Amino acid sequence: MYAASSSVSAPTRSLHPRPGAGGPYLDPARPTAPVLAAGRARRVPGAGTQPLSGRIDLSGPQGAQLRTAIASVHRICPEFTPVQVLRRSGRSVLLVGTTGRSTAVAKCLLDHSTIWSERLRHEIAAYRSFVRHRPPVRVPRLIAADPDNCTLVIERMPGRVAALQRHPAEAPPRADIRAALGAICRLNAWRPPAGTFDAPLDYAERISRFHDLGLLTDRDMGDLQKLLHGIAHAAGRQGMGQFCHGDALLSNILLSPAGPVLVDWEHAGWYLPGYDLATLWTVLGDAPVARRQISQIAQSAGPASRDAFLVNLMLVLTREIRTYETAVQRSMHDTTPAASGVAHPGAAPSGEEQRLLLRRLHDDCQMARRAVRAAVGTR
Repeated sequence: MYAASSSVSAPTRSLHPRPGAGGPYLDPARPTAPVLAAGRARRVPGAGTQPLSGRIDLSGPQGAQLRTAIASVHRICPEFTPVQVLRRSGRSVLLVGTTGRSTAVAKCLLDHSTIWSERLRHEIAAYRSFVRHRPPVRVPRLIAADPDNCTLVIERMPGRVAALQRHPAEAPPRADIRAALGAICRLNAWRPPAGTFDAPLDYAERISRFHDLGLLTDRDMGDLQKLLHGIAHAAGRQGMGQFCHGDALLSNILLSPAGPVLVDWEHAGWYLPGYDLATLWTVLGDAPVARRQISQIAQSAGPASRDAFLVNLMLVLTREIRTYETAVQRSMHDTTPAASGVAHPGAAPSGEEQRLLLRRLHDDCQMARRAVRAAVGTR
């Protein structure tokens, strides 16, 4: 994306290296080779349009957890009738059910530790804000919520998930990516009233923490701090905050004839411009055309927005590397099926797939690092 001395349209890596697969970072003019980027599967509220069926097993210790979750839902939505478990992890459970003639999804927290409680309360606050201030994208309607008990009930939206995996193993159809990217861009252009949302990410703190963990070098930290200083200077003149979903994965986007639907708003708020674009860029390792388009959008608003995108990209890539390195370490020490997943149950990637993904993420991070250094050199 750096049009001059460093570009921003990263080449990708295939399982079997191909000659001529190199190229400058984010250069829209040069073709790139495809990559197989494996990732974890993730279901989302409202995923799929299949008819409700199945039977909830309320026996045993897990059944006791479900009974507690259902009771918390009934306290705020007595008409909710649970039908099946859509997703369950150690942190939360998603229940599909009916409320009168409508279908709903209930999200109940099982792990009430501070970090997960704050995230669900943040999501509840987002849905409540959407009741008063409608965003320019489709979102599920809020039915009921209890932030104290960390319980949320929303309508179940029709549609199919844009991608079941966090890092899709194959590039999604271009029409799907185009629809998802269009929805994200409309959301990023939205300006909700001041005070409606906060800033979930402390950039200086995140950079310092990643540096302390050994994920960023001394030069990385210095370069990112220089870009942040320049962005802050530009913000004093024109204002650089951008409203973002905060977790703009294809697995958090439902596609329907009426348009894309965005779900899972627990990270929504104000970020530096390009955070959602950086997230999409990171997980679309097998879609070089989409990456080039994202890069062009990120740099179209000028040098400050370009630099903000690069800062976001470095932080998102570093976070993904940390996540999957932890998963690979777990898979090496535990051969049970659950150990191969990163954070969610389901079709999790194998240990080998995780290692291939990690290799691609490290390659992407190296290219982002070079673009950041080139950006600092122009200041």
